[in-house]
Amino acid sequence: MLLTVADRLGLPVLARWLDRLPAPVADAAPAVVLGVAMLVERLGAAARIGDRMPVALALTVLLALPVALRRRAPMAAYLVATLALIVEAQLVSPSPVSPYANLLGAYAAGRYGGRGRAGWGPPLVVAGVVGYFAGQDVEVVMPVGLLALWLAVWTYGWTDAHRLAAQAVERRRARAELLAEERTRIAREVHDLVGHSLNLMLVQAGAARRLLDRTPGRSRELLLEVERTGNDALGELDRVLGLLRGAAPQHPDGAPAVEPGLDQLPYLAERMDRAGLAVDLHRDTPPLPAEQDRCAYRVVQEALTNALRHSGAGHAAVRVVRQDGVTVVEVADDGSGPPPGHRPGRGLTGIAERAARLHGTAEHGPGPDGGFLVRVTLPAGPQR
Repeated sequence: MLLTVADRLGLPVLARWLDRLPAPVADAAPAVVLGVAMLVERLGAAARIGDRMPVALALTVLLALPVALRRRAPMAAYLVATLALIVEAQLVSPSPVSPYANLLGAYAAGRYGGRGRAGWGPPLVVAGVVGYFAGQDVEVVMPVGLLALWLAVWTYGWTDAHRLAAQAVERRRARAELLAEERTRIAREVHDLVGHSLNLMLVQAGAARRLLDRTPGRSRELLLEVERTGNDALGELDRVLGLLRGAAPQHPDGAPAVEPGLDQLPYLAERMDRAGLAVDLHRDTPPLPAEQDRCAYRVVQEALTNALRHSGAGHAAVRVVRQDGVTVVEVADDGSGPPPGHRPGRGLTGIAERAARLHGTAEHGPGPDGGFLVRVTLPAGPQR
């Protein structure tokens, strides 16, 4: 009978439902309900219990109190309740209510006992069932059935604990991956922005310094270009910071800031030309998805910055085309090419990361006619 009632009550489901309540309510409510039920049953059996009533009432407290402590001290609470249940069955009289308090404790022992201590649950269950039925004239099916039920309830708790622990580990792993990806993305954005603008400004400022005495007019133009480059860098930095803060970035005039993309290539080429790198542009693509468009622009920007700063190039050819179902971005310069033992720096690494994020590929190395070549392929996506 006890087995059937416990199965219908669904105690493991009840325990999991209690987990979702505020902690004080989840701890105290079942202890109060079971305590009142056990008290009513004991008082109703006063004639049968007789002068053992004080012991019965004390055991009722010892059975109800561990229910309130089942999450803070699960193994100790279950041990106390199990001993109280055995004493009640052997010295007073078996109660039809008090085993349910112990059953809830069995779930808590598995759920909250911890990896090491929870393993003591099954031995305590076996000892409790043996002690409860010791000396009683019952059919063997009763203790065997109750043993199976108690072990099943402990297993529910143990399984829940491991499932929730695995979920917590997975959440931490996913959070760590997300943070790492976000840090990498921010690093790419800041490198592309600050690296490009500072390199241009350094080249322009160096040229202005060398020409200051010979051609003051040209030096003045270069310094004005440094100022324009700095203003552009501040505007784009404001855009990046706005994205990090979750706010829509805006220009100083209040208009929304435009994400960099292939439409800004002519302006980029003009800036590079004023810095001393002539750029030929060839673009033959349909409008690209926003992420591809931004990626292609950043690839061209980084490759041209490297050509200006590191290759000593005077000319670069930029080619952005749709070819064989993929978008191809190529930047070739006429500079000195990669030095012996060349290893990619942050810029080329960022290009590879951007391409990989869009399931594309990135290659770089000596060009077919000398110089340095950067080639990125991006799979065709839906058009804008």
